Amino acid sequence: MSRSLKKGPVIDHKLQKKISKLRPGDKTIVKTWSRASSVTPEMVGFTIGVHNGKQHVPVLIVENMVGHKLGEFAPSRKFVRHGGKMQKELETKRAEAEAAAAKATQAPAAAKK
Repeated sequence: MSRSLKKGPVIDHKLQKKISKLRPGDKTIVKTWSRASSVTPEMVGFTIGVHNGKQHVPVLIVENMVGHKLGEFAPSRKFVRHGGKMQKELETKRAEAEAAAAKATQAPAAAKK
């Protein structure tokens, strides 16, 4: 659910203070752990390092992000893949096809020499 409009957006005051000290066009990355903070128009153009639980993901703030939460742009879960026997077969076929394509591109280059 979204936050009530009468309460206003959630903005971390420490983060807001750090951004207000920066000059426009400054390339420094401001680190934050506040994933629940909303993106404000004052943040546009700055790079914010949003913590995803393991590291700080650099996020360049653009106009379309205003109103969204910072956590939306730093995924905290990594999709590995769906497993199973069929997936392994597909991957081996793909690897064989790539190896054959690489060998085919090397053969004409060797013939030219």
